[in-house]
Amino acid sequence: MVRWIGLFLLLIASNARADSLRLLLPDGARPVAGEMIPVTLRGEYTSRIALETLSFPGSQDYDWMQLARDQWRDEEIDGRTVRVLERRLAVFPRRAGTLSLGPVTHHLTVVNEKNLRAPLDVTAPPVSFAVAPYPGEGTPLSARSLTVEDTLSAAPGALRDGDTLVRRVTLKAEGTLPHMLPARPAMREPWLISFSAPEQREMLPTPAGPVTTLVWEWHLRPKTGEPGVLPPVSIAWFDTVARAMRTAEIPALPFGYASFNDNRSGTGRLSAGHVGAGLAALIVGTLTGLSLCITGLTPRRRAHLLRTLRRLSPVDPTRRRLKRAARSGDLFALRRAADAYLRRRRQLGLPVGGGETAELDAVLYDRSVEAGKIDLEASVRAIFRHPPPPLRARQKHALGGS
Repeated sequence: MVRWIGLFLLLIASNARADSLRLLLPDGARPVAGEMIPVTLRGEYTSRIALETLSFPGSQDYDWMQLARDQWRDEEIDGRTVRVLERRLAVFPRRAGTLSLGPVTHHLTVVNEKNLRAPLDVTAPPVSFAVAPYPGEGTPLSARSLTVEDTLSAAPGALRDGDTLVRRVTLKAEGTLPHMLPARPAMREPWLISFSAPEQREMLPTPAGPVTTLVWEWHLRPKTGEPGVLPPVSIAWFDTVARAMRTAEIPALPFGYASFNDNRSGTGRLSAGHVGAGLAALIVGTLTGLSLCITGLTPRRRAHLLRTLRRLSPVDPTRRRLKRAARSGDLFALRRAADAYLRRRRQLGLPVGGGETAELDAVLYDRSVEAGKIDLEASVRAIFRHPPPPLRARQKHALGGS
């Protein structure tokens, strides 16, 4: 009798040791703050399970969501039939540093050899990994892809008198959550009347991760017939596939009533009197000083003139910060300074090649590249180089191509 009791206890202990739960992370993960990290919670059980409850713990250090329903199946492991549970999750770190997940406990009610029910807790030990700083500025926005669709209700530069233009901008991001997309940009100019409809943020869970859609809508009408231009809006984001920062853009928008051009001279050129008056005004403005010229302009023209002066100015504070970051040897500070420098050039309409930070991004974020020494002076020189686009690309842009 003692021998049979011992054998029975040994069998129970063997089954208890076979029940396990663990957290599985992708191999070679080097995520940045805000990037989606796929996590699999895998349980392997030989006990007969009657009831089960499993909750993934929340934290102030990350956001998370479940990507699909739990999968239960039987597998052959070491010659034994094992009941396997897999739960697929997505974790989004909120900040840089060491991130810990777990422990996670699966609360089970199992049926023993006597058909009696008993509670059993199986716990997955915690796992930790490093999260790199977000390479850009502001709220981290990391995604597999980000697209911008700009839809207009009419031709914005040839509106009929009194018409209102409806502008609808749709952002679609794969692999990010709704609250990580940016806030609505302001569509305000001194010559413009603007009304904003409530924004729409929606998320569709998929097995590959969430797909988030953000819709902004504005109702725009010029105050006068004088044409103007709404400036472009740049959205910086980290491409988790290419492991590099990218910029999505809401394009600039020419704006005005068609009647403004109809009321101008049909020759399409200014008369001699207008030309003379313009030259006289230019001479007077030059003689009276730049400050008086800026004070006398309308807000829209003043902003345009200030932007032109910034383009021509040899003083660039972002350039100085970039050189200072290079001297410090901090690669992440250098990447942020480079992002600010290139963003300023784009805002001023100065040429940007698009591949200035490729080498730096590869060292920082490319999983296939081993982190090592980098020639900071060469990287800074590459950032300062801005080759113009090819001739065909410039011709296509001049003809209105995209």
